Amino acid sequence: MVVNRRVGKVKNFSLATAVAAAVALAGATYATSALADEPMLTKAAPMAYAPPPPAACGSVYDFFFTACPLSWYGVTVYGTVDMGGSYMTHGAPFDRNFPTGVPYLIGGGGTNATGRLSGFFPGPNGLSQSNVGVKIMEPIAPGGWSFVGQFELAFDPYSLLLANAPQALQNGIGVAENQQLSPIDSSRWGWLNTNQYVGVSNPLAGSLTFGRQNALETDGVGAYDPMGGSYAFSPIGFSGKAAGAGDTEDARWTTAIKYRVNIGDGRFSAMLQPLGLFGPSGSCGGCGLGAYNPNNGAVSLGVGGDIKHSVPGVISWDLIGSFERDAVNIGTAFVGTGGNNAAGWPTTFGGPLVPVAGGFDGSGLKATVSNQLAGMALLKWSFGSWGNTSAPIVGKGPVAPSGPTGIPLTLYAGYELIQFSNPSDPQTGSFMDDGFTFNFVNNGATLLSGNGTTISNNAFNSLCKAGFTCSNEIFQIMWTGAKYGITKDLDIIGAYYHYIQNQYISGGCSNIAALGQCAGWLDVYSMVLDWRFLPKWDAYLGTMYSAEFGGIANGSIARNNLATTAGVRFRF
Repeated sequence: MVVNRRVGKVKNFSLATAVAAAVALAGATYATSALADEPMLTKAAPMAYAPPPPAACGSVYDFFFTACPLSWYGVTVYGTVDMGGSYMTHGAPFDRNFPTGVPYLIGGGGTNATGRLSGFFPGPNGLSQSNVGVKIMEPIAPGGWSFVGQFELAFDPYSLLLANAPQALQNGIGVAENQQLSPIDSSRWGWLNTNQYVGVSNPLAGSLTFGRQNALETDGVGAYDPMGGSYAFSPIGFSGKAAGAGDTEDARWTTAIKYRVNIGDGRFSAMLQPLGLFGPSGSCGGCGLGAYNPNNGAVSLGVGGDIKHSVPGVISWDLIGSFERDAVNIGTAFVGTGGNNAAGWPTTFGGPLVPVAGGFDGSGLKATVSNQLAGMALLKWSFGSWGNTSAPIVGKGPVAPSGPTGIPLTLYAGYELIQFSNPSDPQTGSFMDDGFTFNFVNNGATLLSGNGTTISNNAFNSLCKAGFTCSNEIFQIMWTGAKYGITKDLDIIGAYYHYIQNQYISGGCSNIAALGQCAGWLDVYSMVLDWRFLPKWDAYLGTMYSAEFGGIANGSIARNNLATTAGVRFRF
């Protein structure tokens, strides 16, 4: 879908439109080789030596049954189609707009409208987001200097609509909680639902790119999550809280400057979203937000490396730190409807907007604005791998000799600490976010405006809730897991994820689920088998169990979900 910000309306576009746009762009652009298609922090720039890429597809048979890329004159058209089905104990009906299609994770990673039905559901995008795009790399000067670019669109393989979480959110306005689909925030919306950037690259100097790009934490999740950031088997893949340094919208920045460089076995990265970042508090008034960004400025730094010779295998590590000013997170709001009981269960489910003095009651959306400071530590230890594996979709290196090299086992671990505090620039009028307008009504965000929205600037101070005082929220995310190659084409992967939220309200937590600001935690266990039966094809079967407790569970219809998902993925 594409969003018309001027009028705040969202229009539908089919997959056919997206494919036509990507192919047209590919046909109009010329280059000599393709970029790697993986969000690895280690991929700062092309290596000084790279083997020749595989020959381009010469027939329909080659396209479907070999590892050949769709490359012409250096431009590569790539894509993914991931389709399957899922049985969930506490799910919700298929949402044709939301990127994951169904809420594999209990609570939807930050909202309470899901987790109410058991049964079989469509299971799109279980291992990875379906997409289509082009990658470009064109030599422009001696010494290895190249022009680079990436333009991608993400879509749902069942509805054939572009991934558009804002439309899914907007569809929930005025709908009772127990009738909603997946009104969950995301950085994927319409034509701006993934990477779209240009830049320059050099094997020694690194790469400098401009445009809509993954945050450094998003790159980190892709490289260090044992489940590869999958929707159906990883909470840090399904929810962008980890990838967005606290807010899922910040998993991608629209007007970003990103620099990455490899120095021997080390690496350095930096990312800047400059609009609004350097103005004094109160002066910006939404200048970053008004430029298709989910914040009023952000900066992020990363450092890492590989230890290759002093230990068995290879140890990879990365550290990332970020600051985001006036970041926006959208959640469902059920105001004036009776709220939740002392145990945190909903007593009523909201519904249509009802006019009251000063505003509206009912089911709507609340935009919480905050400053965020985050630090992420990542570790991966690979003891070896199978040789003679299927060639990558885009050539990244020679195929290893046949048979396992060492033990085909990789261990993973990650930790992130996030601090939420009041925004530098409270939004006391209205602002645009992800395609439609949010309106300020009152300091407590206890009423909705006429379009079903409200703004919270005070989630972390004395105005957070009548009769209470709040302080900064401290949120911790940690995970560990392993991947083992049973054969060269069959992997088994297991992982455990744990979220911890502090109590950041002055009282009211005699029952720890009584308020959303009470201490709480989330536990997630997952396991999956992934079989690569052809170079571009794999089939998978796995399960994810998620359970929430305390303040994280406040207002949820159900507090656990077992989602068992099977599917087939085609990547070209």
